[in-house]
Amino acid sequence: MASRTSAKTHTMRALMELRQRITKGELPGGTRLFEVAMAEDLQISRTPVREAMSRLAEEGLLERAPNGGFMVRSFAYADVLDTLELRGLLEGTVARLAAERGVSDAKLREITEIVRKLDEVFGDEPGEVDFEAYSDLNGQFHDALAALPGSATFERELARVKSLPFASPSAFLPNEGRLSAFRRSLAIGQEQHRELVAAIAAREGARAEALAREHALAARRNLEYIFSTEHSEVTTVPGLELVAPAEK
Repeated sequence: MASRTSAKTHTMRALMELRQRITKGELPGGTRLFEVAMAEDLQISRTPVREAMSRLAEEGLLERAPNGGFMVRSFAYADVLDTLELRGLLEGTVARLAAERGVSDAKLREITEIVRKLDEVFGDEPGEVDFEAYSDLNGQFHDALAALPGSATFERELARVKSLPFASPSAFLPNEGRLSAFRRSLAIGQEQHRELVAAIAAREGARAEALAREHALAARRNLEYIFSTEHSEVTTVPGLELVAPAEK
């Protein structure tokens, strides 16, 4: 058990470190990454690095290179905003359909249990939260949400969108300069999770759609706050979900 926990911790450390280097521009678009060299650089074994790179490829920040290894993706700022807009539209529609069509007791219990587990990642002190656990469970919540209407079409399209850069609900990266705001935003996001499930269970389609869109599009507002429209090529956008702009 301890070894599995250690491996998971190393994978998360590699994931956060690589994601941070990409978003800060230390690994610009087009950079080739190899697990052996990166494992030596991070001073951890190859397996966590390989798992971290695979996850970043799923998030759209890396792509597999033809001759092995991975390559950092390049993308336009406008494309990032459009991707987040599309995710909000799709998840809003999914939430509305789930509420209007009704959800089975089994699916409702599943997503409710995820929300309960998310509650447990928050400590007794304000702002105390387990980032690693939140990231994993948040991804599970959004996967469960996509499955609620029972539509293979919407599940497929949401999976496609979430594989684009910065669209993954769990592709967040704590900003050291705004860590307190980031922690508070996770608590707000969790409250939105609870309200969204409650709206779906109550068959309130319009409310469920609005909550899901607001939940997803908070990421867009954060990116717009950090980056101006003069950016034409972006490889340094923090992929944060639910971080409210800091007060001026």
